[in-house]
Amino acid sequence: MKLLVDSGSTKADWIAIDDNGKVIFTTQSLGLNPEVLEEAEIINRLDNKFDISHNKDKATHLYFYGAGCGTDRMKDFLTSVFKKYFTKAIVSVYEDTYAAVYATTPKGEQAIVCILGTGSNCSYFDGKVLHQKVQSLGYIAMDDGSGNRFGRHLLRGYSFNKMPEDLAKEFEEEYNLDPDYIKHNLYKEPNPNAYLATFAKFLIKHKDNDYCKKIIQDEMKDFVENYILQFENCHELLVHFVGSIAFYLKDELEAALQKYDIKVGNVLRRPIDGLIAYHVLNK
Repeated sequence: MKLLVDSGSTKADWIAIDDNGKVIFTTQSLGLNPEVLEEAEIINRLDNKFDISHNKDKATHLYFYGAGCGTDRMKDFLTSVFKKYFTKAIVSVYEDTYAAVYATTPKGEQAIVCILGTGSNCSYFDGKVLHQKVQSLGYIAMDDGSGNRFGRHLLRGYSFNKMPEDLAKEFEEEYNLDPDYIKHNLYKEPNPNAYLATFAKFLIKHKDNDYCKKIIQDEMKDFVENYILQFENCHELLVHFVGSIAFYLKDELEAALQKYDIKVGNVLRRPIDGLIAYHVLNK
């Protein structure tokens, strides 16, 4: 049994397949980002999902594509945790951009591949290997255009009394904005980046509001200029996207890239289905 996992910071999609690609089970766990989680919390999140915990000894291979796995240190840490848990499995850990590549880019083609979800990322795929110009420093310093950046803007705008009154009133009705509650989630709970990203839904819902529209446009501009334009061939290649922010703000994304003469390719909410086809073809 092969386990294929596509994990962001918020959630992880799991699919178990046999050697012919037949699906044995699918499930979803909380995200397993090694940059923000300790080993005990990762194990806890695995144990809390029946299909995962009760099939861990049946897995022969684990292919994990995850946010926070862009450095060798994080890959090695997560590989070690998984090897302890899935004792009979060959474990392979990749950064999440590879999942995005396999799901969006035809085999052998070149492309710029981006992730816009809870966090953000951008790479050039030469048809075989990923190339990155920007090494992530995590959600506090980077992640332009991401859900957690949108959440940060909304919380700051509300707290500094910059949010329009009617929008602020609705914001209060939808979320617990008690300062102690917010600080507890930001500094005491796992995945503060995922907590910030929960506010992105409000921004998307009100994307035609001038206040929200400006936040979206500014973040998209920053993402293009700080990430995509790092690659000189970005005007010649299609730029593919994976992630909920890209999916639900596709029109705004296309408008932002059009200003820079950049063409949007495939835009997918989740890459997991593409991973099945890839691993069946490359078994």
